[in-house]
Formats: sequence, C-alpha cells, structure tokens
Amino acid sequence: MRVLAILAVLVTCILSVAPAFAQEAYVIVIKEHRMNPEELQVPAGQKIKLVVDNQDATPEEFESHTLNREKIVPGNSKATIFIGPLKPGTYEYFGEFHQATAQGKIIAK
Repeated sequence: MRVLAILAVLVTCILSVAPAFAQEAYVIVIKEHRMNPEELQVPAGQKIKLVVDNQDATPEEFESHTLNREKIVPGNSKATIFIGPLKPGTYEYFGEFHQATAQGKIIAK
C-alpha cells in the first residue's frame, strides 16, 4: 500500500513537470549578419525559450536592453536564452557586433 502511495506521488510530480519540458522553442537565425525573423510574435505572460542559431562563421552577441539579456553566440553555434514571462509589448534585440544589420523585435501579445 505504501509503495502505491509513493508511486502516485512520483507520477503526479512527473506530470506536473512535463509541460516545462514540452515548452515550444522560438528560433532566431543569424545569417549574413542579419536576424531572422526581424519580428517574432510570442505569447504574453509565459516563459519563452529562445534558440539563437548563428549560421555565420563569426561570433555575434545577441543583446536586448528591454529584455535585459546578452549572450555571445560563437560562429556556427546555437545558444538558448530564456525570457519572460513578458507583459504585452515590443522588445527590441540586436547583434552587438553588427548593429547596422542585425536587428529585430519580439512582440508579446
């Protein structure tokens, strides 16, 4: 009987954590020193998993003052950045090393 109670608690714990692992990732690609998409829509009020995929041979720094995030992504590499939960609004981001071309924004709705 005690084994069944422990098993029930374990199953409940696993099921409550499962949605965190199933979280959708939003991908921003850096290619030719540009951010794609330039405009990314995400749901407001939720934690967001961003995957920044730098397809250039050179490093780039993903930076956002409005999101309070910065991360150097080596060339031909990916980085994961968690943001939010965000209030509805627009949050700009850019590539620190190529600001003239590497720009975009996240719109939380």
